[in-house]
Amino acid sequence: MTIDTTIDTDVFELSDAHTTAMHELYRHLHAHPELSMQETHTAAFILEKLNHLGLEAFMCGGTGVVGILRNGDGPVVGYRADTDGLPIAEDTGLDYASTTTGHLADGTEVPVMHGCGHDTHVTVGLTAAQLLTENRDAWSGTVVFVFQPGEETGEGAEAMVEDGLWDKAPMPSIIYGQHVWPGLAGTVNISKGTAMAMADSWKITVHGRQAHGSQPDQSIDPIVLGAHMVVRIQTIVAREVHPMKSAVVTIGTFHGGLKENIIPASAEFTVNVRTFDVDVRERVLGSLRRIISAEAAASGAPEPVIEEITSFPQCYNDPASTEDLMAALGGVLGEDAVIESPPVMGSEDFGLLAEAIGVPSVYWFFGGHPQGVLDGDDPVPSNHSPFFAPAIEPTLTTGVRAAMTALLSKVGTTA
Repeated sequence: MTIDTTIDTDVFELSDAHTTAMHELYRHLHAHPELSMQETHTAAFILEKLNHLGLEAFMCGGTGVVGILRNGDGPVVGYRADTDGLPIAEDTGLDYASTTTGHLADGTEVPVMHGCGHDTHVTVGLTAAQLLTENRDAWSGTVVFVFQPGEETGEGAEAMVEDGLWDKAPMPSIIYGQHVWPGLAGTVNISKGTAMAMADSWKITVHGRQAHGSQPDQSIDPIVLGAHMVVRIQTIVAREVHPMKSAVVTIGTFHGGLKENIIPASAEFTVNVRTFDVDVRERVLGSLRRIISAEAAASGAPEPVIEEITSFPQCYNDPASTEDLMAALGGVLGEDAVIESPPVMGSEDFGLLAEAIGVPSVYWFFGGHPQGVLDGDDPVPSNHSPFFAPAIEPTLTTGVRAAMTALLSKVGTTA
């Protein structure tokens, strides 16, 4: 037996029965989202599906699921699909819209929606697993399906790696992943090199000295101090980052005080940093610490407390592997449907899965909106919007064909 890289496109042709089952699967997942690292029912559902297909399947990283499809000699290839929803009240008007609620870490009850499209990712991953299982005579190798929790919070990939993902599953030579987005349905967008930004989120607690509003001289005002920090922080990108480099610094929240005539003892704000370049990331984060500490010292205040909320790693597409995949996708989807795009400022923890074992990875986007939505007068619903509802077709079929193309381009066909 020899292994080649010729892709038999008949392997990923969806029958009417496949398509019907895929659509039902998607509607079920869309209607039953769960919050990050709480995907208990979703994980059980995926595990049941994988067991039914005959894959070796196990839980990993809390609510993550791994499915191993062994099919003789050949390369080992990884494929990641994320599973978590968001605390959003869905407003799509769909007859399968989510009415589910969940609880945040502090116990607050919130509505939950698959507002980022992870329901499409699970659907595509399970459908690809089914097609590969049903067509074992057309390929050879091993595919490791990683159904990852907690992408939205940047916890899931790390949790699975720390739980021994690559000790329990065969180590792949490459890992693929994809994400639905508000592009044209039927097309894919892919970047060579950097694909998505790194992201770091901090909570800063500014300590001062409480006093009555009529006695400001007795206080160290943490609100004024925090305001100075916020304004000075906004100069980092403008005055400390090279003009040919990219960085975004956002102050997302600011809280302080309970009454208008009391200067509080503390205030807190959150900051989010997005960068493409590791050196720029280090410089921006270092500048943040310097400014926060120096402003506190200038006010005679105690050293502020900095807590890391989330940290998303680099999402980097191996250039050679990306070139190969683009050529393969062009042959299956059509060259016009494969668009080389610049990196986006959104963030993903996908890259950690490959980084942890030193193998290449490739990540791309597939469109979810028909041309009429993109050309309409209304704003185009984007990820994390209560109105985000990808068109079922050709979105799902494109996602499946893209996933199958990536996997079959590596495991190859048997001859």
